[in-house]
Amino acid sequence: MKRFGLIGRTLKHSFSKGYFTDKFLQEQRSDCVYELYELDTIGAFPLLVAANPDLAGLNVTIPYKKEIIPFLDSLDPHAEAIGAVNTIRFENGKLEGYNTDWIGFRNALEPLLGGRSVHALVLGTGGAAAAVRYALGQMSIPLQSVSRQRTNENISYEDLDARVLKAHQLIVQTTPLGTWPDVDGLPLLPYEALTPDHLLFDLVYNPEVTEFLRKGQERGATIRNGYEMLVGQAEAAWEIWQGK
Repeated sequence: MKRFGLIGRTLKHSFSKGYFTDKFLQEQRSDCVYELYELDTIGAFPLLVAANPDLAGLNVTIPYKKEIIPFLDSLDPHAEAIGAVNTIRFENGKLEGYNTDWIGFRNALEPLLGGRSVHALVLGTGGAAAAVRYALGQMSIPLQSVSRQRTNENISYEDLDARVLKAHQLIVQTTPLGTWPDVDGLPLLPYEALTPDHLLFDLVYNPEVTEFLRKGQERGATIRNGYEMLVGQAEAAWEIWQGK
């Protein structure tokens, strides 16, 4: 039996178990199983590995995409550049770290752009945001990061006004704000400054239309949730686990 799974802190509403369980059925992979592993702290990770010697691969989610790195034996160049890992392959007793979030985001975003040039605002500075920034860099899309506190690298939400939004046609929401069941959460933006020229991409996929996306939709903006990105990163992880 090959055991795969997801590690994170709260996994009750995870997409991954259902997705991979269905995938294994469709591909008649009765030798594979996918489980959820909630860890109160990343320090419990070695105990999980020791207790499950048949582990072949893991996905990693909030809040451990950066914290997992010291526990790994090697990093794929993309994961190393991003500084976050969402996929682990167990190979010959070694733990290899990869990042497929950037692949899923890139593949979901490209068709929406239709070849047009944009500047991006990236809301949030966590592991998912790092993957988004890396993907945008690979696509040669200029970006500005936004966080709760202004730093040398980031502007703050207080800095966002109509002028800033006009200069950035793509807005990517990478925080957990608006995720079910706290569906009323949303980033503080001057939503009245959004136009039909804007594209709002929310990495949240549950609910299908977050408050962030709904406010963009009201202003005529193009909107997209994180489901296609999620599927894309999962498929890329499966290829890694199979050694492709």
